[in-house]
Amino acid sequence: MSAAAQTVNAKAALVRKVGGPFTVENIDVASPREHEVRVRMVGVGICHTDIVARDGFPVPLPIVLGHEGAGVVESVGAKVTRVAPGDHVVLSFNSCNACPNCGDHQPAYCFNFMANNFSGVRPADGSTPLSQEGATVHGNFFGQSSFASMAVAHEINTVKVDKSLPLEILGPLGCGIQTGAGAAVNSVGLKKGQSLAIFGGGAVGLSALLGARAIEAGTVIVVEPNEGRRNLALELGATHVINPKDTPDVLAKVKELSGGGVTHALDTTGIPAVIGVAVETMLPRGCLGLIGVPPPDATVPANMMSMLLRGVSVKYILEGDSDPQEFIPRMLGWYKAGKFPFDRLIRKFKFDQINEAAHASEKGDAIKPVLVF
Repeated sequence: MSAAAQTVNAKAALVRKVGGPFTVENIDVASPREHEVRVRMVGVGICHTDIVARDGFPVPLPIVLGHEGAGVVESVGAKVTRVAPGDHVVLSFNSCNACPNCGDHQPAYCFNFMANNFSGVRPADGSTPLSQEGATVHGNFFGQSSFASMAVAHEINTVKVDKSLPLEILGPLGCGIQTGAGAAVNSVGLKKGQSLAIFGGGAVGLSALLGARAIEAGTVIVVEPNEGRRNLALELGATHVINPKDTPDVLAKVKELSGGGVTHALDTTGIPAVIGVAVETMLPRGCLGLIGVPPPDATVPANMMSMLLRGVSVKYILEGDSDPQEFIPRMLGWYKAGKFPFDRLIRKFKFDQINEAAHASEKGDAIKPVLVF
């Protein structure tokens, strides 16, 4: 164990005003505290949550966002035991490691999730490891702020990975890919041979497809308007795809293709009308997982009598109900076995191209942009 005594300089993408853009600037990154880890970033994914935070989700400004980081440990705090300098790591969401849910291996539902991931500071004392010529730069976004060449994370959200793996593309396993795959495998309890309808074929939806295939699910249907994403879904193992724009009755089509209905469904769109269809696609005892971010005042448009008669359930999902220390290695095990080709979702950009990469994500031209340092 060691801790660098000095502050280091790094290149970071800052958000200075709501709506952006990201501005690449030099910042100072402090040495890690007792349970912290300073990581030299190699690659970082862009997630929808980064875009939401840039565009007005309440975080303090200026801030360094980024929460799908992967890199090499540069130094560690005095009480860190899980990783050491030189280790390859993936950074995930932060948690308190003290509340009842963290104690039950459910850190995605940490009682202090918002403070630990969105406050822009260390919750314990309101400090930040980032600065610029003495002025405060907010950090600790998802416990990492990895839109930077150097990031300070926490031991609890730093996951050691095999050095033989392609480190620069592993970051999205810490959030988007973990969320989708975990939603299928952990959250709704999909099992071998069971069926799944996925509404939305973006990074999270296609990651759910990959998770379903990794555990040898049966029929998997992806409902997605983008032709390129539908084609990719078929290549990744979807049994059927549906274009909702030219399908008059999506519900009837799902039932037709699945032989009467599916055992599980996932919505990644957050669109109430889509969720209303998804609820009705399921067989008795089915479970619908909701992952997409809804409009602030949206309600679930489900027919309660229909749900009663089938005994179906609906649940919202955070981070795929994953414990990153367990689930990231599990996904990498699938990847090494050739059962989880998440690399097919990734398009690389240079770090300085962050605004171009974000725009490609928003337009749908890139499923999962990864910035490479």
